[in-house]
Amino acid sequence: MARPGAACPPPARRVMVAARALLFWALVYSYCGVCACIAGLRLLWSIGRRPGETFRWVVRENPPACLNDPSLGTHCYVRIKDSGLRFHYVAAGERGKPLMLLLHGFPEFWYSWRHQLREFKSEYRVVALDLRGYGETDAPPHKENYKLDCLIADIKDILESLGYNKCVLIGHDWGGMIAWLVAICYPEMVTKLIVVNFPHPSVFTEYILRHPSQLIKSGYYFFFQMPWFPEFMFTLNDFKVLKSLFTSQATGIGRKGCRLTAEDIEAYLYVFSQPGALTGPINHYRTIFSCLPLQHHEVIMPTLLLWGERDAFMEVEMAENTRIYVKNHFRLTILSEASHWLQQDQPDIVNKLIWTFLKEETKRKRE
Repeated sequence: MARPGAACPPPARRVMVAARALLFWALVYSYCGVCACIAGLRLLWSIGRRPGETFRWVVRENPPACLNDPSLGTHCYVRIKDSGLRFHYVAAGERGKPLMLLLHGFPEFWYSWRHQLREFKSEYRVVALDLRGYGETDAPPHKENYKLDCLIADIKDILESLGYNKCVLIGHDWGGMIAWLVAICYPEMVTKLIVVNFPHPSVFTEYILRHPSQLIKSGYYFFFQMPWFPEFMFTLNDFKVLKSLFTSQATGIGRKGCRLTAEDIEAYLYVFSQPGALTGPINHYRTIFSCLPLQHHEVIMPTLLLWGERDAFMEVEMAENTRIYVKNHFRLTILSEASHWLQQDQPDIVNKLIWTFLKEETKRKRE
C-alpha cells in the first residue's frame, strides 16, 4: 500500500486526470443544456406573445453616417502573411507616433472605441481593430480558427504589419482577455497594459468554479457552445437581445452613463444584421474550454485595470484578485455608477484615468 502523500503511480494519475476531465466536460455540457432550455422557453414565450414579430430580421443595407465620421480616423485594411486573413481597423493620429492598439469586446466592434480614437490621437497612433470574425475583418468558417493561440498570434502579426514592435495595449471584455494573453505571451511587445472590465484569465477560471453566482452570469459562455442556435436567438425580434444588452436596466449603460444614441444603436445593428455576421464573434467562445486554464500567468509590465461596479456579467471581486498576477506597478480603479460598457458609459472619466496612468508611468520611468 502506498504511503499517504506518496506520488500516485502513472496509471492511477492518468485515471485521475481522465476523471477530472470527464467531470469538467460533463459540467460544461450540462450547463450548456440548461442554458439552451432557458433560451428555448424564451423563444416559445416570444412566439406566444408576438408570433408576427418574433422572426422579423431586417438587414441594414447602408451604414449610418457615424461609421464614416472623419473625426474618428481613417478606415484601413491589412493582410496578415501567416494566416492570410485581411483585418479592418480605424486609425487616428499621425504615423510614427507611439502605437495605442484597442481591442473590443462582444458584441462590439471598432466603433466601441470612438471616444478613445478622438481623445488619444494627439499623442498616439490610435488603432481600433475589428477582431478576427468581426465586422469587415475576415471570418474563417471553422471554430478551430478561433482558438486563443490564433487570436494572440493575430495581435502580434498585426503589430508587425503596422510597422511597430511594441504598443500600449488596451482591451475591453473579450478584447481584455486577449490583451492579458498577449501581455503574458509577448511581454516585449506591450509597454503598458490597460484592461477594462475583464480580470486576469487565471482569476476568471478560478473564480467561476468557486462562485455559482459568477457561473450563472457567465452562462452565455456555455450557451455559445451550441451550433447555430445562439446566432438564431440574437436575430429574433430584429435583434432585440443586442439592443437590450446596451440599453436595458439590467445590462445596459448605467443611469449616469453616456447612453448610446439611436445612430449608435443603428451602427451595431448594421454590422451584426449582415448574414453570417454573428458566427465569427460567437466562435471566439466555442473553443474557450479547451484553452483554459493557462500554463503561464505573470504579467510584467505596468498595468491599469478599470472596472464598472454595476457590471452585469463580471463580479467586482475578481478585479482585486487580479493584483497577485501583476509583477509590476498595478493600478485598479472601480467606478461605482458605471456598467460593463465602461469606455462608452463614462468616456470622459475613463480617458482621464488612462491619461493619468500613461503620464504617471512615463514620469516613473524617467525617475
